Amino acid sequence: MNTMTFSALAEPNRLDIVELLLNGPLPVGEIAQRLDLNQPQTSKHLRFLSDAGLVEVQPVANKRIYKLRPEPLQELDSWLDSFRRIWEERFDNLDVYLRQLQQKSNNDGSGSK
Repeated sequence: MNTMTFSALAEPNRLDIVELLLNGPLPVGEIAQRLDLNQPQTSKHLRFLSDAGLVEVQPVANKRIYKLRPEPLQELDSWLDSFRRIWEERFDNLDVYLRQLQQKSNNDGSGSK
């Protein structure tokens, strides 16, 4: 797991940029406008995201169009999947335990009447 991905996504403006780019590629100016950021600040965040491998840039005429790279996000999803499996197993165990408690309670309740 690349820790640069976490560093990049930890900053709220960069996370907002990634979420905005989920809808498709955008030029720097439009990203800045939609997120109410100034263009130099937006470019700095995009450079960080690019260095982390989360976005790629494509120059078109005098514009720079940014789009998400799926690979780091897929890597993050795979990493998180191992934790999902642990939690699902724990929830399954909790469900079994709660059913056992409920059966015990039902059995104790019917025997005391």
